[in-house]
Amino acid sequence: MQNTDTTKYIIHSKINADGIIERPDIVGAIFGQTEGLLGSDLDLRDLQKTGRIGRIEVSVAAKGGKTKGNIFIPSSLDRVETSILAASLETIDRVGPCTAKIEVSQVEDVRATKRKQIIDRAKYILTDMFDENLPESQEIADEVRQSVRIEEMQYYGKNKIPCGPNVIDSDAIVVVEGRADVLNLLRYGIKNTICVGGTNVPPEVAELTKKKTVTAFTDGDRGGKLIIKELLQVADIDYIARAPDGKSVEDLVQREIVRSLRQKIPVEQALESYSIKGESKPAKEEKPAKTGRIARLPKRKERVKGELSRPSAGAQKLEKKADRSEEEPKQVKPARLVKPAKPAKPAQISPQARRFKPHSDALLGTLGARLLDSKDKVIEETAVRDLVNTLKETSDSIKTVVFDGVVTQRILDIASDKGIENLIGVKKGNIAKSPATVNVLTASDF
Repeated sequence: MQNTDTTKYIIHSKINADGIIERPDIVGAIFGQTEGLLGSDLDLRDLQKTGRIGRIEVSVAAKGGKTKGNIFIPSSLDRVETSILAASLETIDRVGPCTAKIEVSQVEDVRATKRKQIIDRAKYILTDMFDENLPESQEIADEVRQSVRIEEMQYYGKNKIPCGPNVIDSDAIVVVEGRADVLNLLRYGIKNTICVGGTNVPPEVAELTKKKTVTAFTDGDRGGKLIIKELLQVADIDYIARAPDGKSVEDLVQREIVRSLRQKIPVEQALESYSIKGESKPAKEEKPAKTGRIARLPKRKERVKGELSRPSAGAQKLEKKADRSEEEPKQVKPARLVKPAKPAKPAQISPQARRFKPHSDALLGTLGARLLDSKDKVIEETAVRDLVNTLKETSDSIKTVVFDGVVTQRILDIASDKGIENLIGVKKGNIAKSPATVNVLTASDF
């Protein structure tokens, strides 16, 4: 039997026979045809009995009337004796009834193979097992602090959206792109964060933004800009913050995060900064009304005070002017103050706007959309985020689309291609070309 502890070499040889032979035939030929050939010192039987030659292993396969195989002979002899023994195998020219040829292909040094295994294993041990160094005290504190903050991450809504522990209780939240961004902000103690998971904003996040003061914090790439546009359509955003150009929120250090959040801008400025043109007519109408009231009343008061403080006027003139100044607000003030607040919409609203007003009022705040036929009957209802795909798959029977979102160039182009006549949204986005075949109405038209 082979003694693996003392084996030094393994003789590899190949055998080709013109006929069908089996393993016992080959082993018998090796012992029989080498017997007495090399003397008593190198007799295979004696060497195998003393353990200097191991068990002869043979693997053969027969195909097409011929047999091919491999012979492996373990040896604990020295190099010279092993070479002589390997050469004696090539003198065998017949196995059983068939002619055969044996050729030695290799003499494997078992110790060299073991040395190679030792070297490979030593490399692995050196590079992988000694790679972990003991951390310093500051690194230990940071690691413990980071693990605690990561454990504080929670999940919001039925879709298990990753968020910080203070999202529900805090009055202000930070909306980021992905889970890694939430973890990075938690690492630096910002716990009122929630992610949207890409451009498809979950309904839970859109609903949550209506109740909070929201800052959208996105990456400094094109993907971050697209997410801002999506949030402006489906969510209620107050401020926008961006990571430095080319950087992601998940890669920022504390100093960069604080600087980016301090440099946040109101959403009104972002509409221009990111080339997102929106209609803000209600806000513009309110400001002149307020400034008008404030500007007119002080003028009247100053005029009255100026007239009362004239040193050269007599008592009767002062009384008359005072009476006039008191009568003037009673007659003018109601007329001037009531005019901006007069409900002029019923007189100014167009027939088309009056026609679709019930659908627009029903969808207000729902982030939904209605597809109407030529008789203004609802064919299908869908979410604003799925409106583009729905319009692409819809039939030619859709004539009107009413939705609680921003009318974008993409939606307008699809509506033109599909033969849609009316498109009613909350406001207009960045529209470069408006097809003449599509009539666009917004909330300011109602």
